[in-house]
Amino acid sequence: MSDLYNQSELSRQLLKWYDCAKRDLPWRTPPKSPRATRPDPYHVLVSELMLQQTQVATVIPYFQRFLQAFPTMDKLAQADPQQVLRLWQGLGYYRRANNLQAAARAIVAEHNGKIPDDLETLLKLPGIGRYTAGAIASIAFDRRVPILEGNVARVLCRLDAVESDPQEKTTLAKLWLRAEQILPSKRVGDFNSALMELGATVCMPHHPACLACPLQKMCRALAQNLQDRIPPPRRAKPVPMHHRQVLCIHRGNRWLIEQRPTKGRWAGMWQFVTVEGNATQPIPGKQIGQIKHALTHRLYQFDVWLIVAGKTFPVPINGSPRKWVTLAELDQYPLPRPHQRVAAMLAERHRANG
Repeated sequence: MSDLYNQSELSRQLLKWYDCAKRDLPWRTPPKSPRATRPDPYHVLVSELMLQQTQVATVIPYFQRFLQAFPTMDKLAQADPQQVLRLWQGLGYYRRANNLQAAARAIVAEHNGKIPDDLETLLKLPGIGRYTAGAIASIAFDRRVPILEGNVARVLCRLDAVESDPQEKTTLAKLWLRAEQILPSKRVGDFNSALMELGATVCMPHHPACLACPLQKMCRALAQNLQDRIPPPRRAKPVPMHHRQVLCIHRGNRWLIEQRPTKGRWAGMWQFVTVEGNATQPIPGKQIGQIKHALTHRLYQFDVWLIVAGKTFPVPINGSPRKWVTLAELDQYPLPRPHQRVAAMLAERHRANG
């Protein structure tokens, strides 16, 4: 990519806009210390893991509750993993919660509880990839390292009128290089944050607010009237449907739940007894509902059955821990969103039946 604009002018205009327009987000606030000018590295770590594939408005209340429960790296490292998952419940992509606690434990064990400030060491932490390491190093420590995520990639594609898919390997490599080329010598963390802020609030995927953009005079896509076509839309891929049978087995006012495996989707969380696939034999119970749940690359359909314990039914024995709990006690267990909806369905039936 050729040098399409004066990089010092770009950083000057972008930082000037950021100082006036940036959102007041809790993880951006420096610690209460006379010398503190940058955000708390621990807060940056937590927020960056939460913000992966999740909108800011969704993350804010989760971040605040999480910091109340685990105000320090030590507290998070020592926490019960079930409590960590419980506080993450509803945020999705639960592997992030496991990675965050694993990173906290590594930081306490190997770095005396201090988050490393260099890219190479950060990349060795569990669950920390190139973007997250760059965000922590630049935002928390003002290290001169680039970042590239969806918002930044879109801004750079439009600035340089890059018409190829930013997810393609060659394009992605060029964008990482460009993100590094335009870094200023000072206020690198604010600059990287400003790029993300611009993409999130002005240079949006659809109908970008170009007239409000501080970089409009430097934007080649705008000059060529290509801003609505860059980046190009990706081809939709077929999304497979996965069927599950949810067996709500009860004994009086207690319900049987089981813990999911420690690896895979919704690892370590709890659910009502669940069987993969369509029902291949009669189920001695009543179907009370059906729940559809969409993830990025797959769809789920959960058929929900009400079954009285003691009826003849070959419930698979998978070796997972199981417990009998009341509906009220379910609040103590981290449940995947579909099973939260099942619990709500059962609670509504209980209220309706008095």
